[in-house]
Amino acid sequence: MSALSDAISRSFSAGEPERPAVSPLRALGRRRLSGIEVLAQSVATTAPAASMVVLPMTVLRYATPLTGVLTILGATILIFLIALCVTRFTRRQAAAGGLYSFVFQGLGTRAALTTGVAILAKYVGSATLTLYSGTAALSAVLGELGIDVTGHAATVAVHAAVAAVALAVLVRGARFAALALLAVEAGSLLFIVALTLLPPAGPAPPAPTGAPHGLLYVALAAVFALAGFESATFFGPEAKRPLVTITRTVLLTPLICGGLFVFAAWAAWTGRATTLVEAYLHGTASGASAPLVIALNLGLTCSWLASATASSHAASRLVYSMGVERLLPPFLTAVHRRFRTPYAALLCIVLLVTVASALSTAVPVADTLRTVVRAMVVAAYVLVAVASIRFLRRIREQTPGAVGWALVASLAGTALLAYLLVARVVDADVGAPAVIVALLSAGAVWHRHLRRRRPGDLTRVGAFDCAESADVLPGAGVFAPDAHGNPVLVAGRAPPRRRPPQREAPPPDPDAA
Repeated sequence: MSALSDAISRSFSAGEPERPAVSPLRALGRRRLSGIEVLAQSVATTAPAASMVVLPMTVLRYATPLTGVLTILGATILIFLIALCVTRFTRRQAAAGGLYSFVFQGLGTRAALTTGVAILAKYVGSATLTLYSGTAALSAVLGELGIDVTGHAATVAVHAAVAAVALAVLVRGARFAALALLAVEAGSLLFIVALTLLPPAGPAPPAPTGAPHGLLYVALAAVFALAGFESATFFGPEAKRPLVTITRTVLLTPLICGGLFVFAAWAAWTGRATTLVEAYLHGTASGASAPLVIALNLGLTCSWLASATASSHAASRLVYSMGVERLLPPFLTAVHRRFRTPYAALLCIVLLVTVASALSTAVPVADTLRTVVRAMVVAAYVLVAVASIRFLRRIREQTPGAVGWALVASLAGTALLAYLLVARVVDADVGAPAVIVALLSAGAVWHRHLRRRRPGDLTRVGAFDCAESADVLPGAGVFAPDAHGNPVLVAGRAPPRRRPPQREAPPPDPDAA
């Protein structure tokens, strides 16, 4: 209590600083999102409802039922280990750059730029794929209702309409977008789970005869379905209790979605998912009723479009963070005055995703894009796992358990990425590996360019939400200018403790002898 009393006493006599300390990310609006709203962002990014249809289809095509279930379970464990590595950072800081900012703390600017390229390619590519799938499912619904949208102009019109709605939701605000995504994804998920719980319509489908690299594709599909659990980290500065809320979301999302995906693999094993898969692939030609096909495609449309919106949401925060650090053009840091959303970054991301998705309907690049996106996910996760080891060692808080799990996750991710590259080359597909290598090399090229032309910008990498003057009791903290002259809270010296007065020794008594 004496220390608290001293701090309160000093607060009355402390003077106001000449320049108040402000967070570099305060324009986004600090401390607004609740835990449910942050969780909605992460869950919507993973698109669990749509993945519960896609994963059984992948298992039935590439693997036996038992190996499919075990592979998805192994992928869930791997992603949970990656989530543990991410929490080493989320417990200590909040950053709008997400994994990009975290990797900087452990591996420096070159690895951070590589992670930034990989994670941006992941979210833009994921949004493109889900928007493409969502509009295709929406077109199927309209076709069942008698509205023909098979022409090129009609397809572009559907893409434009969906993109306009998504952009309006995103610009409206992070809270509004999170609640809208939660409502859409929850409704779709309940419908898909209810259909999966129904008794099987017939005997379980026969096991596949086997496909080359079948388990690899099942593992990659499961990892890609779980990818996006970390999208909550991009909203750390906007969360009410960032160090607690973001950490809980990062750990809960893989457990929730992983459990749903293991259940979906079990449904494929027992034949309960056969009706869903056949209705998705063949529509009413599979024997399913028209209302069931319409309801299924409508649920998939909502799930995929929610994922596309959430992925664009996360990508906009990454682009905004890079704009604040002056790595990207400054106009990307424009924020709406009322809604506190980076509307310039959102507009660029949504336009890019819409154009790429519309072009995918005319150019068959979906398979290559899917391979590249999955590789970027794995590469980013490997980098953040290695960065967590270096980060804990730098702050002298490493433990054998934390280092061990991070090593397991990084080695497993590296092996999965290497297997993917070798498999594609063996299958005579050199286009996807070439794009993957080029994207992973772009970070090093970008770093070299900045070091030669704009070395001062490299010192701005890794911006995160820091304490402001209003967050600290006057006189309780020490603020000092950083390398760019901005006042920040530093570890100041504590006020000297008062020693009790020493009693002087009595003079010697001459008569004592």
